[in-house]
Amino acid sequence: MSHPPPGEPEQPPSPYEQPGQPSGLPQWGQQPEQPQWGQQPDQPQWGQQPQEHQQWAQQPAYPPQGPYGQYGPPPGGGGGPNTMAILSLVFAFVFAPAGIVLGHLAKRQIRRTGEDGDQLATWGLILSYVFTAIGLLACCGWIALAVWANSDGGGGTYN
Repeated sequence: MSHPPPGEPEQPPSPYEQPGQPSGLPQWGQQPEQPQWGQQPDQPQWGQQPQEHQQWAQQPAYPPQGPYGQYGPPPGGGGGPNTMAILSLVFAFVFAPAGIVLGHLAKRQIRRTGEDGDQLATWGLILSYVFTAIGLLACCGWIALAVWANSDGGGGTYN
C-alpha cells in the first residue's frame, strides 16, 4: 500500500482488496494510468483470461446437492409457528370455546419448547374470549326475550 502525500490523511484499506495485492484502482489524489497515444492497453491474447479474472476461474465447484423429497423444517431453521396457536386463531371464528382451550395449550407448549407463534396464540385467545362473550350475551338476550314474550300482564288464560 502506498503512503499518501504529506498533508493528506491516510486512507483506511478497502475491505474489497486482498492484502498485499494492488487493486488496480488509483489511490486518492492520483490520476489513473492512461495508455500513451498509439499504445494499446494490456489486453490478454485470444483464449487467455485477464490477470484479475484468473482467481475466479480456479474456484472449486459447487458441492453436490442432497436428495429431493425430504420433509420437515429446513436445517437450522425454527420450523414455523406452533400448530395449536394457528388452530386457536382458526377456531376463534369457528367454535370459540375450542379456540380458548387450544390457545391456552399453545401458550403452555410455546413456553416449554420455545417455538414461534406466541402472538398467534394470544390473538386466538383474545378473539375466542370476545366471540364467546358475544355468544353468551346473545343467548341470554334470546332467553330474556322469550321469557318476556311468554309473560302476560294479567296472568290469565286465553279463551
